[in-house]
Amino acid sequence: MENKTAATPQKLHWHGHTDVGRVRKNNEDSFLGLQFNAQEVHYLGKVGEGTLALGDYAFAVSDGMGGAHAGEFASRMAVEKITRLLPRSFRLEARGLSTGFGDVLGELFEQIHRSLILLGSSDEDCHGMGTTLSLIWFRPGWMFFGHVGDSRIYYLPHSGDKIQQISHDDTYVGWLYRNGKISTHEARNHPRRNVLQKALGSDHRYIDPQIGAVGCEPGDMFLICSDGLNEGLHDERLYQLLRFPTIQESALNPALRLVQQAVAQSGQDNTTALVVEVS
Repeated sequence: MENKTAATPQKLHWHGHTDVGRVRKNNEDSFLGLQFNAQEVHYLGKVGEGTLALGDYAFAVSDGMGGAHAGEFASRMAVEKITRLLPRSFRLEARGLSTGFGDVLGELFEQIHRSLILLGSSDEDCHGMGTTLSLIWFRPGWMFFGHVGDSRIYYLPHSGDKIQQISHDDTYVGWLYRNGKISTHEARNHPRRNVLQKALGSDHRYIDPQIGAVGCEPGDMFLICSDGLNEGLHDERLYQLLRFPTIQESALNPALRLVQQAVAQSGQDNTTALVVEVS
């Protein structure tokens, strides 16, 4: 795996925001920002900046599902486990026991999945609960990612002119679209577009998370979002709001800008956006 970067990025700037939407009564979305090294772990605020010289950074969005408040609990449980498992992998690597990012992320997703299955089978109030999880993990020059569900990870290269969805929607409609069987318009309006084929927990036996890596350069931007954001905004509009906001739009931070517009356009679901800029 070769790093494409000519200049290794050293700083990250992040903005996160979530909204319950205009229909739901509770917010089943959760998001996380985390900075960690071999000695310590720090939770990050919704807005901030930091240097990769101090350690690794991880950001995640999860969208829970289940009866009553089970979905809300499932999404929070997923991001809470990240805070313990990823820093542990960093400490192991510091001792020369690295297993590679793919192994680390695969084990992370599997442990979260098993924990949700166990709790769902032992607690009647949590039966059937599950969650999506989209995670990005930054080290100097690289962004590693893991994904299950229909939340999304987008990549905006500094030198590109469009937004790229690098995660796959784990839905039948997503499969149809990736294989060229339906158009973008048909995918957005398909009545079964929100029916998941894979999620952590719930009744899913095997998860097989999507895992990958992107070489980072200064000026790159990444977006993680729950599906509520995509219900309100097309990919082209996401790109415009992130790269070319109007003067009025630029008065809001990128995540708030996206969420407010998505809720105004749709608002049928909880809506979460987490934007990370590399410099």
